[in-house]
Amino acid sequence: MPSDLIAEYLARTPRSAAMFERATASLPGGSTRTTIFSAPYPPYMARGAGIRTWDLDGNEYRDFLGNYTSLILGHAHPDVVAAVEAQVRRGSAFAAPTETEIELAEEIRSRLPSIERIRFTNSGTEATMFAIRAARAFTGRPLLAKFEGAYHGTHDTVLAWSPGVPDATSALVLELPWGDADGVQRAIAGRERDIAAVIIEPVQGAGGVRAAEPEFLGFLRDLATRIGALLIFDEVIAFRVGPNGAQGRLGGVRPDLTTLGKIIGGGYPSGAFGGRRDVMDQFDQRRSGALVHGGTFNGNPVAAAAGLATLHHLTPERFADLERMGDRLRAALTAAFEADRLDAHAGGIASIFQVFPGSTLVASEDLTPQSALFLGLLVDGFHLAPRGMGALSTPMTEADLDDLVQAVAGRIGAMQAVAAA
Repeated sequence: MPSDLIAEYLARTPRSAAMFERATASLPGGSTRTTIFSAPYPPYMARGAGIRTWDLDGNEYRDFLGNYTSLILGHAHPDVVAAVEAQVRRGSAFAAPTETEIELAEEIRSRLPSIERIRFTNSGTEATMFAIRAARAFTGRPLLAKFEGAYHGTHDTVLAWSPGVPDATSALVLELPWGDADGVQRAIAGRERDIAAVIIEPVQGAGGVRAAEPEFLGFLRDLATRIGALLIFDEVIAFRVGPNGAQGRLGGVRPDLTTLGKIIGGGYPSGAFGGRRDVMDQFDQRRSGALVHGGTFNGNPVAAAAGLATLHHLTPERFADLERMGDRLRAALTAAFEADRLDAHAGGIASIFQVFPGSTLVASEDLTPQSALFLGLLVDGFHLAPRGMGALSTPMTEADLDDLVQAVAGRIGAMQAVAAA
């Protein structure tokens, strides 16, 4: 028998259930994204506007995930829609460059001084893949050093030791301890001259929305310079933490390469990698032996138009407003947990947050506390990531934040009551 929570979700979402069954006949797991699956099945969305989305059954949700942090202006922002519509009418893709991709490149470079040259991709996965390739080509070295808990996409190198990734590929990756300078030194001992790059998310997403200490980033900068490796900042998520990304607020450390995605596409598929001119010029096709970087939709004008429209809205004042709202949300969650002595805590930085249910909580026998919180919030009309991560967007109000706090505290409290019974 399903738990009461699962039964309630099933009763609310019969059309999503039917769509899931239809999908599984064509798509393994019912979708093409591992990260959006949640048992018994995810809600299938029909439309969105602002912070609200509606599923096929007409259930309304306040979207506190924004397609995994990418919709910083919310769904179907009028200026983004207008920019996309205008570009589509002019043409959606060409076997030639357009002015729009140049304008987006210039806008990004104005915000990230470390990026002297930039190239576009279709995703953050492609961005990290090509940044790593550029580092290996530039240094002539094979090893990549990355951190525990990191998520850099889904290509083989960054999924070392996973099923389907050859041992020979995994052997080219060193795993580093987060925030531990001495541990990093021990992990690379004897391999320093084989390391092409050290890659880090200045703000980890999948690792629990944790920001690196500026001193640690400074240590990595000095280390990479000393051993002749490149330092790569993966800011696919972190670029949204301020007008100059994480590198502009966490000690001002200047990476050799930066990878981007999410908000630079304004809700459309896009990614980018860029940095030092001498490293990026390896892709200059005017040079003999240049590195190959194809892609039918690299820098496509639709995504570029959407990204430009989005970035034009993201003034320093709007970033400050988002950070104020993020601070308010985290403080309110913490206060609610402390007031009722709930076993949970909240973390994050700027407009990104995460809720962590404690180990003493008890959900139904069918669910973990984390999955019960996610499913319960869906029933309450709030959409976060299954792991508890969320991201704020500009249309959100203080009332939206207060309502989320009440819903989270209610779901955590119910699990704590079961544990105490």
